[in-house]
Amino acid sequence: MEQSRPANTPYDLVGGMPAVRQIVDRFYDLLEQNPDYAALRALHALDLAPMRGSLSGFLAAWLGGPRDWFSENPGKCMMSAHRNVTMSAETGSQWAKAMACAIADSTIEPELGAKMSGALGDLARSMAGRT
Repeated sequence: MEQSRPANTPYDLVGGMPAVRQIVDRFYDLLEQNPDYAALRALHALDLAPMRGSLSGFLAAWLGGPRDWFSENPGKCMMSAHRNVTMSAETGSQWAKAMACAIADSTIEPELGAKMSGALGDLARSMAGRT
């Protein structure tokens, strides 16, 4: 259910849902394959498929694309969606680093990717240490 939205958003500039899914898949592949992200991986369920879908939907909306994630999760944001997750400074840093790697490995233009990595990294680090 895609709602109308303005054209030329960051979502459009990154390449839409195919690029978002590429980033999310790479992000979760890194968590599964790279022991540097073991603490972060341990915070997730064994089956990452639901998280892949949820993060793709969130990132699409966050970038100005379809807002389905917010329609499906009324009143939620990333902070409230993770309210019951204890994230240490280590796991916050792991999230930011894995996402930066996933974005760098994508087809997104490097300058836009760096801005995206920075903003998402700040979000992850701000969630770290909350209880």
